[in-house]
Amino acid sequence: MTQFVDVTSMSRWIQREGVEKIIGTMVEYLERDFSRWEKFDKIPRVASHTPFGVIELMPTSDGEEYSFKYVNGHPFNPARGFQTVTAFGVLADVDNGYPTFLAEMTLLTALRTAATSAMVGRKLARQDSKVMAMIGAGSQAEFQALGFRAVLGIETLRVFDIDPKAVEKLRRNLEPLGFEITVAASVDEAVEGADIITTCTADKAQNTILSDAQVKPGVHLNAVGGDCPGKTELEAGILRRADVFVEFPPQTRIEGEIQQVEADFEVTEFWKVLTGKAEGRTSDEQITLFDSVGFAIADFSALRCLRDWTKDTDLQAYIELVADPEDPKDLYSLVNALKPVG
Repeated sequence: MTQFVDVTSMSRWIQREGVEKIIGTMVEYLERDFSRWEKFDKIPRVASHTPFGVIELMPTSDGEEYSFKYVNGHPFNPARGFQTVTAFGVLADVDNGYPTFLAEMTLLTALRTAATSAMVGRKLARQDSKVMAMIGAGSQAEFQALGFRAVLGIETLRVFDIDPKAVEKLRRNLEPLGFEITVAASVDEAVEGADIITTCTADKAQNTILSDAQVKPGVHLNAVGGDCPGKTELEAGILRRADVFVEFPPQTRIEGEIQQVEADFEVTEFWKVLTGKAEGRTSDEQITLFDSVGFAIADFSALRCLRDWTKDTDLQAYIELVADPEDPKDLYSLVNALKPVG
C-alpha cells in the first residue's frame, strides 16, 4: 500500500506545525541533499508548452529512492477561477520500483520554494540584512516572507504589486503574524533601503520588473518568478553586475533569468557553495543573485521531509495504488477475484 497525504491533510499539517517550523526543518533536508548533489540523477524538467501554459515532469533519483513531480504553470488561470500552479509528487523504491509515497504538492511546492530561497539567502545575503522588498504579492509571497523570517530573521517587508487586492491579501495574512509591512507605490519605493529583493510575478513574458539602476551594491536578489522559457523579470544588465548562483545550469539556461544572456555566461552552482567548492558572498558590496527556477532535487527533499514528519500520524492514509496479486505472474487473478459467486 502506498502512503498518501492529500490537500486537507497537508493543510492540517501546516496549520498544526506552522510554516516557519516546517521551512526550518525542510532547509535541513535541502542542505543535506544539495551537499550530496553529485549522487543524484539530473536532467532538465520535461516540459509540454501550450498557448495556455506549461505542464512539466521533474524526475530525480539518488540511487535508493526515485521521485518525480507533476506541475503546471498557467498564468491566466486565476482570471478563470483556477490556481496558476498545481502539483503532486511521488517517491518510489528504486529496488523494486514500487511507489511508496504520494502527496499533493501545490502547498508543498510553496514551502519547498520558500525553503530553497531561504537556504540560499542564508549563505548569500549580508549577515546584517533586515529589510526585504517583495515585488509580487501572489501565492508564493507569504511563504517567502515566513521562510526568510524563519531562517534569516527578516520581519520588515516593503511590498509592491500592480494588483492592490494581492497586496491587501498579503497584509491580511502577515500583519497578524508580527510583520512590519510597508505598501509601496512603485518598485523604486519598494527597493529603497532593501537588503534583499524578492521578485515573484506570474506573467509569462520577458518583463523588466526590476531594472539595473534599481539594484544597489550589497543587495541579495532572490529571483523566483522567471521559471520557464520566455519568462523573465530582471533587466539583463543586473546579471552582468551580479554574481549569479543557480541550481542546475542546463535547466536554468532554458528557463531562468540567464536565458537572456550568452550560453557560456558564468554562473555558480549553489551546491558548490554548501560543500566549500565555491565561494558565496565575499564582500558587503557584492551583489548576489539566486536565479531560482526550482529543481527536482528540492522536490525530492520536500517529499521526504513530509513523509518522515507525518509517518504514523492521522495525516497519512494508505491507498491501493499498485496492483499486487498474490502470485506476481498472475495479474489476471485480480480480475477473477471480483467475479460474482454462484
